[in-house]
Amino acid sequence: MSDRGRGMPASVRERIFDPFFTTREEGVGLGMSVVDKSVDLHGGELEIESTEGVGTRIRVIMPMESHGRQEVSDA
Repeated sequence: MSDRGRGMPASVRERIFDPFFTTREEGVGLGMSVVDKSVDLHGGELEIESTEGVGTRIRVIMPMESHGRQEVSDA
């Protein structure tokens, strides 16, 4: 998944997977921590690339039983 939004500063990238961390006024900040835990429990990885003023790209890499690892991407 990727966007061409405002990107994330380093201070946000460092905490993006922390439970209850949010930059929004509404919400509880569990979304990315739940995604991270779910992907980890299935033997996968999350990679985040973000540049302020350019956007953010999140890659979900999950193992495939018969084919090894495979990246799921929108590009």
